[in-house]
Amino acid sequence: MRVRFALSPRQHSNRDTAQNLLDSVRLADIGREAAMRRSPAAPRAAFHPIPILLRGGLFAGLLLAALLVVLACFARLAAAGPLDAVVGVRAVIPADARTAPVLGTARAGSGVVIDDGLVLTIGYLILEAIETDILLAGARVVPAEVVAYDTETGFGLLRALGPLEIEPIALGGSAALSEDTEVLVAGFAGFGGPGAIAGAHVVSRRDFAGYWEYLLPEAIFTAPPHPAFGGAALLGPDGKLLGIGSLAVADAAAPQQFSPGNMFVPIDALKPILDDMIALGRPRRPPRPWLGLYSADLNGRVLVNRVASYGPAAKAGIAANSVILAVKGAPVRDLADFYRKLWALGPAGVDVPLTLMTPEGVQETTVRSADRYDFLKIRSSY
Repeated sequence: MRVRFALSPRQHSNRDTAQNLLDSVRLADIGREAAMRRSPAAPRAAFHPIPILLRGGLFAGLLLAALLVVLACFARLAAAGPLDAVVGVRAVIPADARTAPVLGTARAGSGVVIDDGLVLTIGYLILEAIETDILLAGARVVPAEVVAYDTETGFGLLRALGPLEIEPIALGGSAALSEDTEVLVAGFAGFGGPGAIAGAHVVSRRDFAGYWEYLLPEAIFTAPPHPAFGGAALLGPDGKLLGIGSLAVADAAAPQQFSPGNMFVPIDALKPILDDMIALGRPRRPPRPWLGLYSADLNGRVLVNRVASYGPAAKAGIAANSVILAVKGAPVRDLADFYRKLWALGPAGVDVPLTLMTPEGVQETTVRSADRYDFLKIRSSY
């Protein structure tokens, strides 16, 4: 018996994509069988995808596994329609914005409708924006305003200034999401398109330390990598939202192990702060001390690669190529340890005593920390 669902135009396109993928698998299987018949010496073997991981390389195996995930997930998601909630996000940033030199002045990615007119995305897409739009299928463009940005999680919120006519997606629970779970990654591909949709596996759950004074507990790492990761939706088999795409990484499976993939911000990190973000533009909690350092792990030390010219560390005389040895006398093991010791000193504004190794030798320096928000040129509604 064949079960049919009533599909939207976008879902029809998604179903066609799944059917094309299935046809490709069938054609490949037919070609493989024909080749085996032409080679009678070769024994006929059953087709199993898992050994390909060993024989053909990890990346090829992951691609095949992702294909199988897509085929399985499309059938489960067709009736629920969560893919319709994935939209495009476009932002214009002024040339004098603090983030413009690194992130650019024209940014685009994806977002997810989580409430009537409310779109969740990754915050760097809309940070310091003076103009934002929500992009929909059929070349529709709806102007939007920035509602909130959270420096700790990286989440950003937009509010549509016109009707979206899209059913919001349901939020899932990311705490129970474990390694080897099959997931679907959905990003918005462009005008008139249903989005870039691909299957993936969760390959690790671990803390992620970013060079920009950012530490995300229990980040979600997936493989293979998705090209449209910024703001993309991470969906579970039930179609519920599990995370928002943030980065492409080279070590998704384990630190310092080459394994390309993506990092997602877990959706559970949004739930305690969502009401505050909508009402206040940011969570109601004391801001963390910020120094304006861009650093990296280096053989058990923390190397300062760059210093924000307008930030507290620059005012204290800290320069690039300094090595951070200790915070208030406590040795620093790595980037995550540095951030935890820094933030444990108190809220933004606290003095931060640092022990540094510089070309001139070991130095003791105290930095008067600040609130990162105060250094952003935020000119929108929040």
